[in-house]
Amino acid sequence: MQKLLGALIIVGCVLGGYVMAHGELAMLWQPAEVVIIVGAGLGALVVGNPKEVLVEMCQQIKGVFVYKRRGEEFQRQLLMLLYELLEMVEVGGLKVLDAHIEEPEQSELFAKYPLIRQEKNLMAFIADNFRLMAMGKISAHELEGFLEQELEAMEHILLQPSRSLHKIGEAMPGFGILAAIMGIIITMGNIGGSVAEIGAHVAAALVGTFLGIFMCYCVMEPLSNAMSQRIKTELSALECVRTTLVAHVAGKPTLLAVDAGRKLIEQDVKPAFKQLETWVNRYEDERDAA
Repeated sequence: MQKLLGALIIVGCVLGGYVMAHGELAMLWQPAEVVIIVGAGLGALVVGNPKEVLVEMCQQIKGVFVYKRRGEEFQRQLLMLLYELLEMVEVGGLKVLDAHIEEPEQSELFAKYPLIRQEKNLMAFIADNFRLMAMGKISAHELEGFLEQELEAMEHILLQPSRSLHKIGEAMPGFGILAAIMGIIITMGNIGGSVAEIGAHVAAALVGTFLGIFMCYCVMEPLSNAMSQRIKTELSALECVRTTLVAHVAGKPTLLAVDAGRKLIEQDVKPAFKQLETWVNRYEDERDAA
């Protein structure tokens, strides 16, 4: 809703100011200019990016407008899933996790946390790194190094679509100038016409410059920034998992290890330690009652 509101503000103010200055909206409708600018931008995206980046870009653009903020319930499920997994390790060792981390989609434990199961990257990160811990002895320093490298690689891959869109956005004014130049060429070819005809051709050419600047600063730049922020929000959950696992391997008690991960959650949705303790106590009471 916020993104749609922002788009309405941009369009309303730009076009509203144009109309207030006695501009005619019909003059801005230049299909040929749109075809040149949008077509050049799409073509540049296709040439400059592999198929998987383009597919991920479409998914991220869709996600910008339908994205639901990860609220308290998501954070509770993430922290309590980590707590349960680490408690199982404390009681029965890492081997007891095989039934859950080998096929997490079929695990009854993961089924208790549906919001986490919906996140494929997060699920894979949790399962893969608990499996790494189960394969042999590893120090906290080694594990931290491995996980940092993995997160850097994931961040680079997930941010590539927004970077590519940003680069094309920067090029849109140039595509607008390209369309304007082609419009001027048409104008010069009709230089023998009336002043009104020449003026209409020049106005159409200038619309190309307008569209290029508008697409850059009012569409693509804000969109790429929103995509980047969304990915960084998703990566905060992976940072939480990384810190929790490193703290556990370093010998911290389960609650303190999970609390170390809690501190990496974004500030506006981060639960307090007291809230985490309440969730843990409730879980332990239910377990003892069962």
